[in-house]
Amino acid sequence: MNCVIVDDEPLAREGLANYVREVDFLNLTGVCENPLELLPLFDKNTIDLVFLDIQMPKMNGIEFLKIMQKPPMVVITTAYPSYALEGFQLNVLDYLLKPITFERFFKAASKARDYHRLLMKPAGETSISPPNDDYFFIKCGNKYEKIPFEDILYVEGMQNYINIYTAKGKFMTILSLKNLEENLDQRAFIRVHKSYIVAISKIDSIEGNEIFIRDQCIPISRNYRQQVIDQVVNKKLWDNVKKRISN
Repeated sequence: MNCVIVDDEPLAREGLANYVREVDFLNLTGVCENPLELLPLFDKNTIDLVFLDIQMPKMNGIEFLKIMQKPPMVVITTAYPSYALEGFQLNVLDYLLKPITFERFFKAASKARDYHRLLMKPAGETSISPPNDDYFFIKCGNKYEKIPFEDILYVEGMQNYINIYTAKGKFMTILSLKNLEENLDQRAFIRVHKSYIVAISKIDSIEGNEIFIRDQCIPISRNYRQQVIDQVVNKKLWDNVKKRISN
């Protein structure tokens, strides 16, 4: 993948460039001091990934993302955690806080590689096969993965793809969360956030605006909270009362 580093700090640029050289699937196409220097590179090269700082002269990274039409994959690199929410609302792939370790950098680069592979799949291939009663198949990279419904813990919707978290691990595929939701049993799965669907039977607890499944914490948005309480908590409480009455 061709990548570009955009950062006004020389030491930060050099540190990231050294990291890029250690990753065999990354090719450093350019290094820029600000986003304005990045624009000519798009005309000369195919840029797959941008490591983008936020606080820079002339134009900051957030402003650049807001005006950029169809940007490539973006990983934000910054010393300011306060921009995280706004960055993810602009569909950045990852958010790295300085000082950045190589381990964290490599994790973000690997995420970009996996997503890039999904984007490069041949046109016409479907991401999901029609489900039967027990499982369905999704296209992951160069192979099809079987996903049993009973193994799904929760699903996370990203920019143009989803992460399906199961008892066996995480699977990434190009598919909208809405498309997957239409293929799920509404009695077994519930939307709890614009970016999350969870398996009702896998919920361990609910506290405040958060759902806990194993060691994972999933947010409940205000728009879905009452539905979650009614369908997950109140319904089960009432079902238990009815069982006791019938007995």
